[in-house]
Amino acid sequence: MNHAPASQAEVLAPLERWLTGPRFGALPARDAAHPAPALSFEFFPPRTEALETQLWNCIRRLEPLAPRFVSVTYGAGGTTQERTHATVSRIVTDTTLTPAAHLTCVGATRDEVDEVARRYWDAGVRHIVALRGDVPGGGAYAPHPQGYAYAAELVAGLKRVADFEISVAAYPETHPAAASAEADLDNLKRKLDAGASRAITQFFFETETYLRYLDRCLAAGITAPIVPGIMPVSNFAQAAKFSALNGASVPAWLGHLFEGTEDDPETRRMVAAVVAAEQVRLLQANGVDEFHFYTLNRPDLTFAIAHILGVRAVGAK
Repeated sequence: MNHAPASQAEVLAPLERWLTGPRFGALPARDAAHPAPALSFEFFPPRTEALETQLWNCIRRLEPLAPRFVSVTYGAGGTTQERTHATVSRIVTDTTLTPAAHLTCVGATRDEVDEVARRYWDAGVRHIVALRGDVPGGGAYAPHPQGYAYAAELVAGLKRVADFEISVAAYPETHPAAASAEADLDNLKRKLDAGASRAITQFFFETETYLRYLDRCLAAGITAPIVPGIMPVSNFAQAAKFSALNGASVPAWLGHLFEGTEDDPETRRMVAAVVAAEQVRLLQANGVDEFHFYTLNRPDLTFAIAHILGVRAVGAK
């Protein structure tokens, strides 16, 4: 017997029951006592004209949500330096958004990095995401002989250039190159002590992973904000690939939720929205009120999740 394709409402109904059922509890009301969370978004610079159009469609779609800031990534070894600078500069001049430019240590002298930082300051950019960075091709990291060796040195150098607001990276499941979890925490503390004001985490999928990491940070004397990085998963295979590169674990339950959706992008998007919104809701229930979304330059899923969380476009009722 042939069946008519399921409507969006029919697909969403069981997901909504799963999200608001007794296992998790209802989403908190959005009122003065339970305000919508603060959000920030990450974009990557385009490599082609078509991707540039996609990027700016993404920026324009998310701009009305009035995020706290938006960041623009920096390719391995600074390979997208000019594109990153052009994108960030245009965000300053053509939008209402506050941009944060990624900047890394790899493949450049201190003077070269400082010059890039001065260009950002002159362009009106006041926020930098300071990272050690990755080597092109995935080789072993080696500091430039005349460069900043690691992110903590970069943070201190940026502060000498200008009074930037600086965010740094944090790794709830430990950086793949770290000698140990304790050494990784020590490195985070050095970055914050050097002048960074917050850390943004690598993405994770288990809420407990982040909460345990917060406990470890506090025990190590780290009191700066540790903003959770959220990556909505609409392509499970791609997420698994990213996770393998970054040392993030992929729980079996996540794969199970996406089983059978390989040829059904609409259902994948709806599942992804519910999973990410539930992850954020659980974090909110534990006192977290700021989130950084890795958009992958695809705005609709992030926009839908923000809407579920009570974030409304400026001017919308």
